[in-house]
Amino acid sequence: MNLSPDWLRAPRMDLPLTLLGLALLLVGLVAIGSASIEFGDWNYGSPWFHTKRHLVYIVLALAAAAIVYRVPTSVWLQTGWVWLFAALALLILVLLPGIGKDVNGSQRWLPLGPFTLQPSEFAKLAVVVYLAGYLVRQADTVRADWQGFLRPMGVLGFVALLLMVEPDFGATVIVVGTSFGMLFLAGVRLMHFLAVLGVALLGLVALVFSAPYRVQRLTAYTDPWADPYGSGFQLIQSLIAYGRGEWLGVGLGNSVQKLFYLPEAHTDFVFSIWAEETGFLGASVVIGLYAALVARILWVGRRAARAGEDFGAYLCYGVALIFSGQAFVNMGVSSGLLPTKGLTLPFVSYGGTSLIVCCCMLAMVLRVQAEVPEPKAPRGAKR
Repeated sequence: MNLSPDWLRAPRMDLPLTLLGLALLLVGLVAIGSASIEFGDWNYGSPWFHTKRHLVYIVLALAAAAIVYRVPTSVWLQTGWVWLFAALALLILVLLPGIGKDVNGSQRWLPLGPFTLQPSEFAKLAVVVYLAGYLVRQADTVRADWQGFLRPMGVLGFVALLLMVEPDFGATVIVVGTSFGMLFLAGVRLMHFLAVLGVALLGLVALVFSAPYRVQRLTAYTDPWADPYGSGFQLIQSLIAYGRGEWLGVGLGNSVQKLFYLPEAHTDFVFSIWAEETGFLGASVVIGLYAALVARILWVGRRAARAGEDFGAYLCYGVALIFSGQAFVNMGVSSGLLPTKGLTLPFVSYGGTSLIVCCCMLAMVLRVQAEVPEPKAPRGAKR
């Protein structure tokens, strides 16, 4: 580990990536502020209760990101297993009676005074860091035989098991999907990959049909109008919000669906309220921001790979998969494209742990970009 006096010196920062992240944070602050006014006033006696808390989360997230940005990628490479064990410890701790906080039948939060910690969000980051390091250390083994491929699958299976006990099916899908994506990009044998992927998909299908509430959500997704005041209520109200938005929206603060029609509209369905108030144009802008963010992260990863910085490349690929996967699932759920599943919209949804982890992930990518050397100009080229 490099412990020289200047190891925490902040290098140059990639401006496009930084601006894209800040733009999504700003969208999130505005969207949360608008969507939570009535809910905060009714439940907490203050219309700006959630807005103030979200602003505190943003400050904490930016402070955490500033610290992470100063840490060289070599430190993450050498300590990946530490973060994995920390994530596993938290996932076990949250399941202990009297420690984890139970909300609506799910035990996913650790109370920390006025705030709560969601271990599943930290687990996403830890798995990406650990797996990126493993793919660098065991590159030849992963590509050559079953042992190198199945070893990380064992770790991933244990993480997925702990997530399902909470239960948190959405986080399980994102962690498993991201891990498989990273392994595929690392060049594992196609037959090995397809065989294990098939088993994983069968396992996910079995998990869906093993719980009645998941089957109910699947049924509501295919025909929400079959139970408009029960399992299909939330999706129907979300679709109404999209319909009311039309092209240009009803204007910020003028949403009707946030008036207790769409339950807790400032959390998983905040994009629906944003679409209602800003219309197709506003929704397209946010989708464009995510597309540009993911494309830029992939560009950084490709640049790191060409420079021989494999760990940085895999780290970027993992972060890109998480951001794109969560954004796609969140927007797909709220628009009726996917079955209802609680997943935050990165940088936008209300939630402190998710916001801090997303900013830390982006800070890691910024650090990778800062450490990749500039390509040398060819001889005789004008400068």
